Amino acid sequence: MIAGVARDLRAEAERANERRVLVLAGDRDRGVDAAYDAVESLGVDDGAVTMVSTREGFRFEETRPRNADELLGRTREAVVLDCHERFVPNALGRAVGAVDGGGLLVLLTPPLDDWPGIRDRFDDSLAVPPFGIGDVTGRFRERLVATLRAHPGIAVVALGDSAADDAVERDGLTGADGSGDDDAPDGPDAVGGPDERSAPPGARFPAAAYGACLTADQARALRAFESLADPGAAVVVESDRGRGKSSAAGLAAGALATAGRDVLVTAPAFRNAAEVFARARDLIGGEADGDGDEADPGSREGGANEREIRTPAGGRVRFLPPATAADVAGEADAAVVDEAAALPVRLLEGLLDAPAVAFCTTVHGYEGAGRGFAVRFRERLLDSRFAVRDVRLDEPIRYARDDPVEAWASRALLLDARPAVDAAVGDAAVGDATYRALDPDDLCADETLLGEAFGLLVAAHYRTEPNDLARLLDAPNLLARALVADGRVVAVALLAREGGLDAATRRGMYEGERVRGNMVPDVLTSQLRDEGAAAPRGLRTVRIATHHALRDAGFGARLLDEVHAEFAGDLDYFSVGYGATPRLLRFWRRAGYRTVHLSTSRNDASGEYSAVMLRPETAAGRDLLDRHAVAFRDRERDGLSDAHRDVDPDVVRGALRACPAAAPVDLTETEWRSVVGASVGPGMYDTAPGAFRDLALAALIDGEPALDDREERLLVRKVLQGRPWEGVADELGYVSTSACMRALGDAYVPVVERYGTEFARKERERFTSE
Repeated sequence: MIAGVARDLRAEAERANERRVLVLAGDRDRGVDAAYDAVESLGVDDGAVTMVSTREGFRFEETRPRNADELLGRTREAVVLDCHERFVPNALGRAVGAVDGGGLLVLLTPPLDDWPGIRDRFDDSLAVPPFGIGDVTGRFRERLVATLRAHPGIAVVALGDSAADDAVERDGLTGADGSGDDDAPDGPDAVGGPDERSAPPGARFPAAAYGACLTADQARALRAFESLADPGAAVVVESDRGRGKSSAAGLAAGALATAGRDVLVTAPAFRNAAEVFARARDLIGGEADGDGDEADPGSREGGANEREIRTPAGGRVRFLPPATAADVAGEADAAVVDEAAALPVRLLEGLLDAPAVAFCTTVHGYEGAGRGFAVRFRERLLDSRFAVRDVRLDEPIRYARDDPVEAWASRALLLDARPAVDAAVGDAAVGDATYRALDPDDLCADETLLGEAFGLLVAAHYRTEPNDLARLLDAPNLLARALVADGRVVAVALLAREGGLDAATRRGMYEGERVRGNMVPDVLTSQLRDEGAAAPRGLRTVRIATHHALRDAGFGARLLDEVHAEFAGDLDYFSVGYGATPRLLRFWRRAGYRTVHLSTSRNDASGEYSAVMLRPETAAGRDLLDRHAVAFRDRERDGLSDAHRDVDPDVVRGALRACPAAAPVDLTETEWRSVVGASVGPGMYDTAPGAFRDLALAALIDGEPALDDREERLLVRKVLQGRPWEGVADELGYVSTSACMRALGDAYVPVVERYGTEFARKERERFTSE
């Protein structure tokens, strides 16, 4: 029976160029056996099937739920997702995106009525101390089950004790026959094959490249890619999954290589760029010509030959891993970055060394949920030397436009969640907005409320993903609050309760155990060696987002004020941890938060150093802030010339200005002679760098005396970070090294006035009195 259901689903999916889902609900072992029967009935090669499971030993390609990102950028005829033991929402998003038109997604689940009440290993990850797994709810799966039972294209089979006891609850057939599919490659909207069409007038790429495009969208993207032949060009191609962006990038890479260009391709892994290389190879019409062994036919990584294609004109298309590609980007003629949103911002920045560069990124779906590209990197690209061209692909290629599985996944995982449209909120006034709790039950009952709130989080942050939807609905330590204007969500905050941990847990954390969900207590305890830091109770702002149409209108500050008022009597401190930028440091300082830590390495996703800030509410909170502010001040005195030597000077200024621990100034007479001499006499900075450092730290923390921005940056770059004079002068725009030196002396004149002792003042008078 299951084989028949699977065959019928597959046949209809192929006719309509759509996808289908088969849910096998019941015992896990029976589900695995049934999945084998279903896949065998499809008549597909085992090599086109992936099994996502915590178990091993299947004859298909295998990956674990936590490693399901291996499916990014790939196409499979069938994917089997084992939802028993560890059901990871991210893995579901990846699995759906990998299924090709005419293909089947098979879900192995517990009985659907029981599933929301079952707790598995993913739920255990939501049970952060002091909460237990019994505190985790099943709202996310309850909602998911409802979508499985309601959406078209999804078959549900309730597994019995034997095959004879299986029952088909839904056959998943929609009646589609493909006759109305205008989005199939051979349909009326298709661009046509090579024999039907030539290149556009004035095209620089060969006609064969345009002939290989399957939609007008792809042809437009290819035309934009032509600009990569010229230095200083950047192309950004955005699309949902299945729109052919990777194929267009591959055709462009092949065309450039055919003209003799060296094209560097990178992606999270080679398998993610396989489509790029397949299309480039098809266009070039030759075999790869690289050194090394041939790849195993079943390899997803590719051997040396698969990773490089050479052309008779001396061009080539070659793949390098992201970190390597970022180091050598300047040596290529052009770089193509596929699945750009899945790469850390710091690596994307390195790829800007290429003479010309293209970024292909998915705007919805799992890859699009890694928002580092859209939220952080896009601004940097627009501020760069490149002339940027944007292309958006909307026409599906891998499956039809009305594919029911795409609609189901978008709703179930909120992959298309968006804030309210601008027109609906543009006239909102901050004083008229209503503060409200976003209770998970209310969110589940109101799809519009859920979509707008989650959409704000997705649009404003580089790390919102399907797992976060499950956390929002089920995690016991998370709370959500919002401002609502005329019924629309205009600002939202996701909050996490932290701390309040018992002595045994604190001791384990101090000795190296990881305690989930307590980010700030963990940093203060395990990294900064404060065993008592996890005792006070805190509330951390995990995310805060304001509708982009209302930025800088005070909604974020108003929302924080409301949160502070609601929870002030219920905890010891508020906290936040985030990728530090000058703007955000100012925002949080104005909200009453103070710096206690700056990470010693960059965040891979944002490319920024993370700041931790506290706002105390009780004596315990103030004591926590005081001791860590002092420790932060003392660390930075030396750390800025070591681990923080490359931190942006404006980030350093903002972090220090928000530190409440005043820096002591206790210089010897010898040190004062050096400082005074360098500021108003013939002295030199190099004779007492430590004294200059103490004074710079005090001035930047106190904000006194009032130095201008360039003078403060000079104190950071030269005095605190110890950069060479030549580099500092060039970066800060001084006409010469000597001018930079004189400027440093001038900056210390008011510093000496502010912090100088009686001895220092007398020393100064020796050079300033007439």
